[in-house]
Amino acid sequence: MSVQTWTFIVIGGTFALYIGIALATRVNTTSGFYVAGRGVPPIANGMATAADWMSAASFISMAGLISFMGYTGTIYLMGWTGGYVLLALLLAPYLRKYGKFTTSEFVGDRYYSQTARVVAASCTLFISFTYIAGQMRGVGIVFSRFLEVDVSTGVIIGMALVFVYATLGGMRGITYTQVAQYCILIVAYLIPAIAVSYQMTGNPFPQLGFGARFVDGPNAGLFLLETIDVLHRELGFPEYTAAFVPGKKAMIDVFAITLALMAGTAGLPHVLIRFYTVPNARAARWSALWALVFISILYTTAPAVATFARVNMIETLNGVPYSEAPEWFNNWETTGLISFEDKNGDGAILYSGDAATNELTIDPDIMVLANPEIARLPAWVVALVAAGALAAALSTAAGLLLVIASTFSHDLGKSFLLPGLTEGRELLLARIAAGGSVIVAGYFGIYPPGFVAQVVAFAFGLAASSFFPILVLGVFSKRTTKEGAIAGMIAGILFTASYINYFRFIRPEAGADEWLFGISPEGIGAVGMLLNFALALIVSRFTAPPPEDVQRLVEEIRLPGEADNSM
Repeated sequence: MSVQTWTFIVIGGTFALYIGIALATRVNTTSGFYVAGRGVPPIANGMATAADWMSAASFISMAGLISFMGYTGTIYLMGWTGGYVLLALLLAPYLRKYGKFTTSEFVGDRYYSQTARVVAASCTLFISFTYIAGQMRGVGIVFSRFLEVDVSTGVIIGMALVFVYATLGGMRGITYTQVAQYCILIVAYLIPAIAVSYQMTGNPFPQLGFGARFVDGPNAGLFLLETIDVLHRELGFPEYTAAFVPGKKAMIDVFAITLALMAGTAGLPHVLIRFYTVPNARAARWSALWALVFISILYTTAPAVATFARVNMIETLNGVPYSEAPEWFNNWETTGLISFEDKNGDGAILYSGDAATNELTIDPDIMVLANPEIARLPAWVVALVAAGALAAALSTAAGLLLVIASTFSHDLGKSFLLPGLTEGRELLLARIAAGGSVIVAGYFGIYPPGFVAQVVAFAFGLAASSFFPILVLGVFSKRTTKEGAIAGMIAGILFTASYINYFRFIRPEAGADEWLFGISPEGIGAVGMLLNFALALIVSRFTAPPPEDVQRLVEEIRLPGEADNSM
């Protein structure tokens, strides 16, 4: 059977599974819709958190970026995994013990201010819409290649699916759908990685194959990383394993991006809300541990996948006559995500690190998806990877959609604009908000501001500069006041958003010499975070301390025990 036939079968089957779970877990209460009734077991929540966390950026784009950036691309590995450790240690158990529905609700109560809650809700919406754009973009890329529709149509199909199972089952439906999606995405990621690793190095473990020698072909006996460094030198690219050399990011930018990704991870609303779904703080800690285990399986495999795909891509394309280009190249060329321009008129494909002579343009987002085709794996493997990519994108999109819906209905609706709202009407409002949000998300998926991982990196910077400082201070500092929190959040997110907007949309041609301290838009969230911390602490020193009951509450949520403030 063809790749397209297999894709219809595999994706159709997984979609039917998702909708079936949503129908079986549909909810009729706000507690079930927002936090799954707080009854999700830790191992299931850990698996769902991993799926929620490993978005299209992790599945599709991270290995693609490592493929092109080499060693420097590990900023995404270090930032995202390190950030999850911060989340597990500093925030998850304490926020669960506090026992509210949303992060904005915690901010409003901890900082005894409706204004703080509205500012937090506004930050949540801004971050979530930025993040969900990357997921919908990933959905469109998968559909455009494997179902042979344009990206816009693919995004619309994904919008329809995520709307159905997010609005029917709420957090309960999303949680168990994400458990299924984790199983699908991790199998889809590992099978081609294992096959390619064995094919190239004779070692079925990609993590070990990454450091092994080629078993046959022109590079037989050479180490994989040694070979790719040689290829890069020959083609005029910086060495794959080199760091802080011309053509790669400077050390200050690498540090800033890593820090922004770490702090952003710990401040992402759609990840934080997952820890409200378990019975107690102890279960939240176990959820975090399980999630880290499940996440590590993919993250330790990604560098190997990136390198295998890079070597295969160069060796199967560079110097080959365009008329004899492999089938996988022709397949992806129709999507517009890879293109050839014959600059020297010789009819052969020249891939070069010199922009003046390079004839091949490749979107990094295709590397994981094209990897099985480049390695000539069976059609069913190619279809499985497509299903895994969709599972990754849709699981995160659903989590974000629920955060957006709960922010509109609970934080801005019942708690601020419509305090007399009944539970039934609040649930209806949440579903209407989800419907409106998915349309907006689809628009940003069709017209995204960058590659999937770039868009997601911006969201992490926004989260780092707005939420992370205020949440950490809210848990560990009794003296931080509402005035300090509000000033810090507004300053942090406005600074970061303005910087990103200026250097990505107004002055996209600007280089490192014009960036503040040489820090790129992807890393500026680290500076925004420091600004938030500084302003929150300074303003708090010059304003009246929080009420005694708030200070007592801050002490209590750090004490051992399972009592919480659940409503």
